[in-house]
Amino acid sequence: QVQLVESGGGSVQAGGSLRLSCAASGYTFSVKCMGWFRQAPGKEREGVASFDSNSRTRYADSVKGRFTISQDNDKNTLYLQMNSLKPEDTAMYYCAARLVDGVSWLQLSPGYYNYWGQGTQVTVSS
Repeated sequence: QVQLVESGGGSVQAGGSLRLSCAASGYTFSVKCMGWFRQAPGKEREGVASFDSNSRTRYADSVKGRFTISQDNDKNTLYLQMNSLKPEDTAMYYCAARLVDGVSWLQLSPGYYNYWGQGTQVTVSS
């Protein structure tokens, strides 16, 4: 079992920045991959970024060059630095974790993950 708790969401103007955090607890030594996802009202949950046990990262095309995913193993915390935010980035952001190895090209797919946090809201105004 892994527990995930997100924080750092808020309201910012377009062009601003936020840093999301995801604190993991439980069987964190078993985690093979972690990811950030987002879901806007009326839309499907979409992958934003992932970070695997080999420190490889993947990003959705819509956030490349603006968002950076990172991990602090000592603190068991996953981060998402979001810069140059746009109104279309408005969504509930979720952290997710997977405990078994899998194919890397699925790391931005929601079904790839076993555990989810409760989410943190990000609102970007124009």
